[in-house]
Amino acid sequence: MAHPTQLGFQDAASPVMEELLHFHDHALMIVFLISTLVLYIIIAMVSTKLTNKYILDSQEIEIVWTILPAVILVLIALPSLRILYLMDEINDPHLTIKAMGHQWYWSYEYTDYEDLGFDSYMIPTQDLMAGQFRLLETDHRMVVPMESPIRVLVSAEDVLHSWAVPSLGVKMDAVPGRLNQTAFIASRPGVFYGQCSEICGANHSFMPIVVEAVPLEHFESWSSLMLEDA
Repeated sequence: MAHPTQLGFQDAASPVMEELLHFHDHALMIVFLISTLVLYIIIAMVSTKLTNKYILDSQEIEIVWTILPAVILVLIALPSLRILYLMDEINDPHLTIKAMGHQWYWSYEYTDYEDLGFDSYMIPTQDLMAGQFRLLETDHRMVVPMESPIRVLVSAEDVLHSWAVPSLGVKMDAVPGRLNQTAFIASRPGVFYGQCSEICGANHSFMPIVVEAVPLEHFESWSSLMLEDA
């Protein structure tokens, strides 16, 4: 999860997020190179009294500074489009979960099971246990098996919400009357935190998302216990 003074993204916990991190570094290096070149040109133009006639009127240099930005845009656009299509790929999900946004909590329904669903509320500050995070912990976590494709169907009961977990590279709007879908694969066990990312009213800041990725055997044990309690 994020921590104070952090400048970059959270550590990736899914293949898509790893791709996004690589693309971010790729685009950032291009931005650094362009910024350095522009800064050098500005300093050179300001600090010298000489005038280069080839810069003032040169067809060749105009061709270069027209073609070069186009090439740079292609170098950014191609990997960007590749990741965009990767994020939309949903191949044979092992588990489907429906996440419904409410004012101001989330409810989860495991559609592959007959009666497995629960509401997920934020734990108030005064009820937190030692080591738990304020405004991020919930009374029921969304438990998923690791290294398995998970499909999440996202909708809302009342107003616009957005189901987002940065570590997993997932963000999907929850729109009343519309069913959106996204997918992820948790590449390692862990607890991953997110929050509603669409301003949805007075308690928008108080409907966190907690995804817990566990080995398949532990997930089966957890689902059995939840079905027994239901």
